Amino acid sequence: MDEKTFGEWSQKAAEWGSTYRASLRDRPVRAQTAPGAIAAQIPSRPPQTGEDMQAIFEDFENIILPGMTHWQHPRFFAYFPANAAPVSVIAEYLVTAMAAQCMLWQTSPAATELETRVLDWLRQAIGLPDGFSGVIQDSASSATLSAVLVMRERALNWKGNKQGLSVHAPLRIYSSDQVHTSIDRAIWVSGIGEENLVRILATGPLQSMDCEALEAAILRDRAAGLLPAGVIACTGGTSTGACDDIAEVVRVAHKHGLYVHVDAAWAGSAMICEEFRPLWTGVDEADSVVFNPHKWLGAQFDCSAHFIRNPDDLVRTLAIQPEYLKTHGRDGIINYSEWTIPLGRRFRALKLWFLLRFHGLDGLKTMIRNHVAWAKHLSERLGAHDNFEIVTAPRFSLFSFRHRGGTDSDAHNIALVNAINDDGRIYLTQTRVDGHVAIRFQAGQFDMTEDDADVAYDVITEVAAKMALETRHQEIQ
Repeated sequence: MDEKTFGEWSQKAAEWGSTYRASLRDRPVRAQTAPGAIAAQIPSRPPQTGEDMQAIFEDFENIILPGMTHWQHPRFFAYFPANAAPVSVIAEYLVTAMAAQCMLWQTSPAATELETRVLDWLRQAIGLPDGFSGVIQDSASSATLSAVLVMRERALNWKGNKQGLSVHAPLRIYSSDQVHTSIDRAIWVSGIGEENLVRILATGPLQSMDCEALEAAILRDRAAGLLPAGVIACTGGTSTGACDDIAEVVRVAHKHGLYVHVDAAWAGSAMICEEFRPLWTGVDEADSVVFNPHKWLGAQFDCSAHFIRNPDDLVRTLAIQPEYLKTHGRDGIINYSEWTIPLGRRFRALKLWFLLRFHGLDGLKTMIRNHVAWAKHLSERLGAHDNFEIVTAPRFSLFSFRHRGGTDSDAHNIALVNAINDDGRIYLTQTRVDGHVAIRFQAGQFDMTEDDADVAYDVITEVAAKMALETRHQEIQ
């Protein structure tokens, strides 16, 4: 592709992106295609000769686009958001055009130095003390895996990478039963093993880890010859927004010499608002913390902020320095590839820089506060409806509910969430609370308005009423 053609298609792609974003409210949120429908339209063999860009772009619009779920849709209320504020998208255009591999300071000094400064902006924004240093990971999963590897190495006196695990007593990691499944994967990948992840029952109104049970488990394991290594606490758990008592978790863990990692992948963004910080009181004493600006803050995926009290422990765990990766004559520089599992690193700091400068903390605080208020109001409206019950009250902007109906409540609510998503106007997901199905709602999409929350109420109640009417007709027949 020559420079002229590259320029023309770059402009067309940018114009397409702008038009696409403006059209989202007119599209169904979730892809409406059947399994295999997209693959059936794509040849099974690769092309032998090059094709015209116009034909490729037309196939993108006609084949690919119908099979996309629109994560930037303002009525995407499923999972957690993967926001991409428009200013973040513009920054990513620039990153993509430069295509830098920013693994070392010398491979792009600006990328390293901007990351250091912008992560410190974020640290200040969420109220972490000066003792923390930050690095951008691709996702909270990678940050948590890194933390588990540090737990492993500290507990094994830094001999795990060299000797492996077989010559040591089994390690034990502790978490509540509300943590994300990325913790399970970190335990698998680290070699510690699923059977050595000790799940502590969550209790109370915030579904917090039972810290008396945590301490008892640590003492019991140590007496059995096992090796407690660390605790993973959560703020804003994925299922219903569970929040551990971080201060008490840290007290118990540090009493026994265990490392504490706090997974606040979703809810950490809300901590730019001072009024939410009581939900993670004690985080300033944790050993590491992760949250994803790409979830609720507006930075395009992927962008995960990992804060570490002692980065030397992380570097000692992960750094490998062959001669070809050394930067001679530059003492004291940071090479962030030594802070992460992948060697290769994208220039993720640029979109954070654009985002924070364009919106400012005040603009981002307003967005988050609106989402929390709109979710609370929707919860109150559904709770006042005769045919709905609120299962878990709003935590930040997440709550869960059930519709009363059917002889099998679980099957009925699964059918309801499927019918809501097939309607296309909103997108929700389900979870389980105390063993029974509940429907999740979370407000967090960057361009959401209060009207979108009202549409959610209308869709939920209309689809539920239609299902109830159809059920009555079937019973009569």
